[in-house]
Amino acid sequence: MTTTVVSTRIKKKDRDTLRDEGIDVSGESRKHLEQIAASVRRRKALERLHKAIDKMMPPARRGYGSRSVREDRDNN
Repeated sequence: MTTTVVSTRIKKKDRDTLRDEGIDVSGESRKHLEQIAASVRRRKALERLHKAIDKMMPPARRGYGSRSVREDRDNN
């Protein structure tokens, strides 16, 4: 796995506050960015899945749902 360096600027007082509380700033930043990236990958995968479903499954004919429900009720 290859990695890259990402840097950001925050106010010194904010960094000092986080460090004083024992918070690993780089670790928390990395975790948050990884969660965002995973969310983006999931959204893109769902979009591809929806496109594939739309290609394979055409929309139902007009009135199909009501006819199907009526037929099912009549059979019981």
